[in-house]
Amino acid sequence: MPLTFDDLLDRARSLAGRGPRAILGIAGSPGAGKTTLAEQLVRELNGTGEPWVAHVPMDGFHLADIELERLGLRDRKGAPATFDAAGYAALLRRLREDTGDVVYAPGFERVLEQPIAGAIPVLPTARLVVTEGNYLLLADGLWARVRPALDEVWFCELDETERVRRLVARHEEFGKGHEQAVAWVAGTDQLNADLVAASRDRADLVVPPTALPAPYDAGSGR
Repeated sequence: MPLTFDDLLDRARSLAGRGPRAILGIAGSPGAGKTTLAEQLVRELNGTGEPWVAHVPMDGFHLADIELERLGLRDRKGAPATFDAAGYAALLRRLREDTGDVVYAPGFERVLEQPIAGAIPVLPTARLVVTEGNYLLLADGLWARVRPALDEVWFCELDETERVRRLVARHEEFGKGHEQAVAWVAGTDQLNADLVAASRDRADLVVPPTALPAPYDAGSGR
């Protein structure tokens, strides 16, 4: 039987039932649908009762543009070196400690294209944290600290033509002209996508397009 979204819900619930707070990672190339899947999982699992699942995206650990300029990495924004990987891994470890405190995670403002400190509260009632981002499965450098902090990592896989189409649409939605969006996707984004794709085999589960929630908005498939 092909994997379904309901299967994913059941698997996520089982993670939360194994003991202390669990952390589920969702990886995949830019535009593959990580954020959409994470948001839908959290929405469905929480239902209408007291929220027990939190969503903490990796994107909050983007370095600010001013720091990227200092490092000479402004034109590579989104690459592994343009994130605070050590800070992200430290937050995951803190979430796993489950001390009963509210933990504040940074968010990312798409319109500003900047991280926002303290934007996401993870309450003590959260028994499952869903985190998503491109580089959860990388084994190099500081990123190697991330995978051990996660109970499972799922990899979103999408047809390449559709992934690129959605990614161009997203860049246009947030202010890039069409030619600029196409060039960025073909250059910077594709370099990142190739790197992420090479980490696919380290995932616990590969999520096919048929298991992703619908409807799917072209501009939101992250």
